[in-house]
Amino acid sequence: MIKSNNYLSTLILGLLLFPLLVSGQVKLLSDSSHAELVKAAREIVTAAGTCTLISIDDEGVARARAMDAFLPDENFIVWFDTNPTSRKVGQIQSNPMVSLYYFDRATSSYVLLHGKAQIVDNVSEKEKHWKKEWEAFYPNYPDGYLLIKVIPIWMEIISESRGITGDPLTWQPPVVWFDN
Repeated sequence: MIKSNNYLSTLILGLLLFPLLVSGQVKLLSDSSHAELVKAAREIVTAAGTCTLISIDDEGVARARAMDAFLPDENFIVWFDTNPTSRKVGQIQSNPMVSLYYFDRATSSYVLLHGKAQIVDNVSEKEKHWKKEWEAFYPNYPDGYLLIKVIPIWMEIISESRGITGDPLTWQPPVVWFDN
């Protein structure tokens, strides 16, 4: 189940921009329904191609790396591949809270997805989440190959070209909450 959170932002935006709203020149954030926000997020994620996976190391330092993720499923769960000896595996085992940042340069749109990561070492899942172009990286597949499954908690979306913008005072983007 997906829900969004924009009550106060919508009220403030409406009061501040009432003259423009009456003339039809500005789209209220509340006009972006849950389905529209999720649809826009899927478009941005698809256009971005890759994303940045951000985890926290044992010293509390954010560690970011570009990842070739699978597109989110119907519940916006995202899957990645990784080497079992990579630093991110240990970081996720110590602190499973991660963020995924997708940026579509062509439209200057982004999605920031925050969720809980799990390390998955299951043969049937590995078969479902495999790309032939990864053979050079995983010559002993399915050994030496792990999956990271990110179950979303919330995501922020900004896409001016789609009329999805942040609060004019705080710049807080629209947020979609997940019930996964």
